[in-house]
Order: sequence, then C-alpha cells, then structure tokens
Amino acid sequence: MSGERAKPRVGPAPKLDNGIQIGRVRRICASIPGTIEKLSHGEPTFFTPKRVFAMFANNHHGDGHVALWVPAAPGVQAALIEETPDTYFKPPYVGPGGWVGIELSKVDDEQLGALIREAFGIITAKDDKSRRSSISRSSSQARARVRNA
Repeated sequence: MSGERAKPRVGPAPKLDNGIQIGRVRRICASIPGTIEKLSHGEPTFFTPKRVFAMFANNHHGDGHVALWVPAAPGVQAALIEETPDTYFKPPYVGPGGWVGIELSKVDDEQLGALIREAFGIITAKDDKSRRSSISRSSSQARARVRNA
C-alpha cells in the first residue's frame, strides 16, 4: 500500500433520469394554472407565482433518487414514509420542514398528480394567509394612525 489517499470525486453527481421522469413532472405541473418552472440549484423547480411547491432531484449529491420533493400537510410526511419507505423519504434541507421526497419510478401519474396538486394548494394557502395577514396589519396600522391623528 502506497499510503496515498484516493482523491475525492469532483463535480456534480451523474444524472440518472433519461428525461422520462422530468417529462412527467413538467406535464403535470404545466396543467396547473400559474405554475412557473425555473432552474434552481441546478435542477428544474416549480413555483406558484411567488413560492416553490415542487423540486425535481436527479441523483441529488449522488443519493440515487430520481425524485420530486414537495411540501406535505402536517403528519403526512411521516405517514407516507412509514407506510411505503421505498417510495417516500425525508429529503435533505426541506425534509425537516415537512416536505416529502417521492421516488418517481414508484408512483403512477394519477398519484403523482394528486401529490403535486396538493403541494401547490399547500403553498398557495400559505400565500393567501400571508397576504391576509399583511392586509390585516396594514388595516390595523391605518386605523391606529386615524385614532392618533
């Protein structure tokens, strides 16, 4: 043994999807009015007009998954992973926030579409709640200014 260490692999992990899985995701996301696709962190990412609701992950950092990461309602992530751990997983970065990873080759278009539409709804509901909160704060501030005038 020469005592030399193997050099760490440099560069991005090889992509595993041949275009089929991202094609499915794009087709479903494009069917939702208001969806915008952008490249983010080197992968196709899908937005409501303002926020991310789905992130494609093609062998992210060599994890072996060709997957979609989506937000899930409270408790859903754990239930999906417990029920079908070969299909669902807790993705890095967003997993602690309740997002779930979906191994795309393990779900059909109907199931994938339902999960994507649910994710879109979760994020747009957050947008609506944020907008209402902002309007409420603005109204309260305006009323306070009138009272103090």
